[in-house]
Amino acid sequence: MNSDEIFALGENYIAPTYNRFPLALVKGDGVKLWDAEGNEYLDGLAGIAVCNLGHCHPRVSAAISEQANRLLHVSNLYHIEPQARLAELLCKLSFAEKVFFCNSGAEANEAAIKLARRYGHTVLGKESTRIITMQRSFHGRTMATLTATGQQKVKTGYQPLLEGFDYVPFDDVNAVAEAITDKTCAVMVEPVQGEGGVILPTPGYFEGLRKLCSERKVLLILDEVQTGIGRTGKLFAYQHSAIIPDILTSAKALGNGFPIGAMLAVDRIMCHCGPGSHATTFGGNPLAATAALAVLETMRDEKIIDQVAEKGAFLEAGLKDLQVKFPDLVGPIRGLGLMIGIDLKTPVAEVVKACLKRRLLVGSAGDNTLRITPPLIIEKAEIETLLQILSEVLTDVRKS
Repeated sequence: MNSDEIFALGENYIAPTYNRFPLALVKGDGVKLWDAEGNEYLDGLAGIAVCNLGHCHPRVSAAISEQANRLLHVSNLYHIEPQARLAELLCKLSFAEKVFFCNSGAEANEAAIKLARRYGHTVLGKESTRIITMQRSFHGRTMATLTATGQQKVKTGYQPLLEGFDYVPFDDVNAVAEAITDKTCAVMVEPVQGEGGVILPTPGYFEGLRKLCSERKVLLILDEVQTGIGRTGKLFAYQHSAIIPDILTSAKALGNGFPIGAMLAVDRIMCHCGPGSHATTFGGNPLAATAALAVLETMRDEKIIDQVAEKGAFLEAGLKDLQVKFPDLVGPIRGLGLMIGIDLKTPVAEVVKACLKRRLLVGSAGDNTLRITPPLIIEKAEIETLLQILSEVLTDVRKS
């Protein structure tokens, strides 16, 4: 099918929940994508921080293909070898002692919310069910996770929302301290606010949160759906600090494009979810678990994450050069590893569209922030191409 045929089919039969770009991508390899007409694109978005190993990584694709010919699915009523191996590896690579598998980041956050409430009900008292989240946060689009999200735009038209969430400013430990009551069971926060505009906290913020949560006996939940699996230069972003959370959620890059989510926790917390307390049909099935296992093993064996800080610094330095060159268009630049946001003084949507015309995929976040989250395997020459395209786009914007 050509692109126009794909566009028409989608518009006729797919729910209109996305404002899609006029692009039909049909093939990927590494950091490159191709549309239905064979045009090549440089991917600076990685499916929004999903394809950290690039598109169709041979090791991941081979593992999926082999497993697909062996066993696709069995119920979680039975033991699943790749699931057990994946859980073991996640625990060995993190603070965790137990893992619950699901299918997405929203489901992982739902599981974390349920576990936190169960902990509160059992340990702190039946009324201790409230969770503190941050303004400008994003935790998903299910009823619980959109309620947890600190952005009004995702909630419009879905009232009444779920009870039990309180919102405070990000990067303000004192605000969290003031919000904690005897009805609070947890604090839920992203290490870097992705959808909120790639917002980083000041040094010491998470150490302060950890100390506060421990003193007040409430749980610290880290939503690492976007920051996890190497995006920031560590397997999980919390590893940039000395803290450990009580619960952590992961998804997106965990399967490098194959849907899988995970909730990680320590034993003293996870023990409050016994048989029948939570479940999922597809979570951690043989195919999904095999994909994620291949991702983590490839990350480890090829030392992919070891290169992220250097590549991120190289990209950020190039962006700062553009900031100097285009002070009228480029504002503050924020980033950690290969998760970077650039505040623009011109509509970000127009810049994203102009990049697309020059066959570069980038995204937006927050009010007017350009988001760049390329595959972690991107090379410096490809980063230079990305920067050159951005320079050309900004030059055109200035002239218009």
